[in-house]
Amino acid sequence: MTHPLVIQLRFARSEFARCLEGVSGEDALHRIMPMNCISWMVGHLAAQEQYYFIYFPKGKVPHPQLNELVGFGHPATTPPLDEMWKVWHDIIEVADLFLDSLTTEQLEIYPEQETKGFEDSLFGSASKEFLAKVLAKGSVKSNESHGTKILRTTYHYFFHTGEAHAIRQQLGHPDLPYFVGGMPDDLFIEEKDK
Repeated sequence: MTHPLVIQLRFARSEFARCLEGVSGEDALHRIMPMNCISWMVGHLAAQEQYYFIYFPKGKVPHPQLNELVGFGHPATTPPLDEMWKVWHDIIEVADLFLDSLTTEQLEIYPEQETKGFEDSLFGSASKEFLAKVLAKGSVKSNESHGTKILRTTYHYFFHTGEAHAIRQQLGHPDLPYFVGGMPDDLFIEEKDK
């Protein structure tokens, strides 16, 4: 049974995708300073999911280019929207395999992973000294539990949904979707109640 926190994360994902329906590749590259462009946001959220829900649980990094391209603290980029959606879909498909397996007890685990792939999976800039220190250890332990990572990612989606909506308003897009859309009844049901 899928945990309610995972169901909420999926709802946040769907609201983000709904907010971006109909955005052209050209408009997705437009930067309204100091914000990043919409295509960057799609890749950025994919990078977070890769780090949290693929690298830490499985030690895999299917899209190693993401941190340099759309990681927090890196120079702004304007990647093609269609490429970022493809990467996003690839990552959430793999991430969901892990997320669907989580139990309530596992939400409290602070995952630890071998450092192989750590640098490619990072979700932000890191100093050379920090990287050298981590890589010398052979493994890295997350400073957040799986449950905290799910909550942080859910809230991160809503942050960028609002930001993307503001960009669309500034670009003059008509008939923008209402926030928040239709909410499924099972968002608040405890796992044991299902």
